Amino acid sequence: MADSNDSRPAAPLARHSKPVSEALLNEKWDRAISSLIIRSALGLGFGVVFSVLLFKRRAWPAWIGLGFGAGRAWEEADASFRRGDQPVTDALRQARS
Repeated sequence: MADSNDSRPAAPLARHSKPVSEALLNEKWDRAISSLIIRSALGLGFGVVFSVLLFKRRAWPAWIGLGFGAGRAWEEADASFRRGDQPVTDALRQARS
């Protein structure tokens, strides 16, 4: 008679992993969106500070700062997507040689 406590290992479950290209694209989009939010907020913050300190509380320095931050994030994201299959690196944290 066959033993009911069979000691054969169970077959591993198939993992549904994304293709490497899709995972790389998702990582690039995540980095692009987070960079856009962070840089736009920093630009807006600097614009508000300069508006209060130097420009008699006018609105245009805040908008200019927001635009500079968003533009910088856009350019970094564009460069990241144009590089193709190279891994994502942060331009500020790269070691200069």
